[in-house]
Amino acid sequence: MNATHGTGIAVVGAGVLGCLIAREILATDPGAAVTVLDRDLVAGGATRRSAGLHFPRGATPETRAMAAESQRYYAELTAARPDLPIHRLGMTVVAPETSEPAVREVYLPEANLRRVGGAAVLPDGTALPAGAAAWAGDGCQYADVAALTQALAAELRPSAQFLEGVTVTAVASDGDGVRLTLGTGDTVAADRAVLAPGPWLAAPAWRHLVEPLGARVKKIVALHVEHPVSERDGAVVFHDEDAFLLPYRHRGHWLFSYTCPEWGVHPDTVDPALTAANRDQALDVLGRYAPGLVDRAVSGRVFCDAYAPGGIPIVRPVTDDGRVVFAGAASGSGYRFAPAIAAATVRLLAKDSPETAEVSRPERQIAT
Repeated sequence: MNATHGTGIAVVGAGVLGCLIAREILATDPGAAVTVLDRDLVAGGATRRSAGLHFPRGATPETRAMAAESQRYYAELTAARPDLPIHRLGMTVVAPETSEPAVREVYLPEANLRRVGGAAVLPDGTALPAGAAAWAGDGCQYADVAALTQALAAELRPSAQFLEGVTVTAVASDGDGVRLTLGTGDTVAADRAVLAPGPWLAAPAWRHLVEPLGARVKKIVALHVEHPVSERDGAVVFHDEDAFLLPYRHRGHWLFSYTCPEWGVHPDTVDPALTAANRDQALDVLGRYAPGLVDRAVSGRVFCDAYAPGGIPIVRPVTDDGRVVFAGAASGSGYRFAPAIAAATVRLLAKDSPETAEVSRPERQIAT
């Protein structure tokens, strides 16, 4: 028998962003009625494959403000919940010596960048190319994003309803509210709805609403480097390459992320296996800085993410009445910007007459 569920706010997408949006809604209004829906399990989409790297950086004043907001949020969260799988890391930025002014411009004061000798901070197998320099920095951390999201969802369940394994097949908005039709034949009636679909921009239910935003989906590839990880190892960010090496302590190996140039992929059809071309592209970058690790990069992970036109996250109403809001297109930095996007979403929902809230200047593409 088909049923209609009523809620104040429906959040479509139970990844890290959707769950943080629900958490922020309830933190602002503990009595709010919130329903979180996902076609998969909590943290089952792009969140499951997230590298989970956060560092205090932004290429524009707007994204630096977002990075700072997320920095504060995660600091408060880990202080309140030290059991969560968020791990502090050292950080080294590698760039040409001549790039020092540009490097210092994009990192927040909290990064406290200071010039260091590369040999003292770089992992075995890694060396500075000729003309390059290294800067140590603070404020870096990484998370097991899937485990973190599941933990936050478990904390939310007494206050929010979760509908997992449920596909939203249609979204309709009018003066009376928002109506979500589900693949089960049921419906959800809400006052407002937030679309946080990650890379599922082209889902039939909301494709017509999201297309005008101009966001696109790009493949993301990272290699698993089977090299021992020690407690002293930190993340290494290759500034000019939009790439990084991350010591995955909880998994016992390194992860190397680079910028894959393949656009127009779909999350339902992207092949999760490495291709020879993708591996060769990644190894070409890795070999410039860490030739000693190339032979250890034997496997990896593949998925995709939504990118905004300028690489900047979008929080914007997508219906004329403002009842349906899109939040996302974090350009590979979903974990890094999720708290700031969630806060912007809640601020927008609180407005009687929602207005566009989007940062539109370019942000460099580092898939975190």
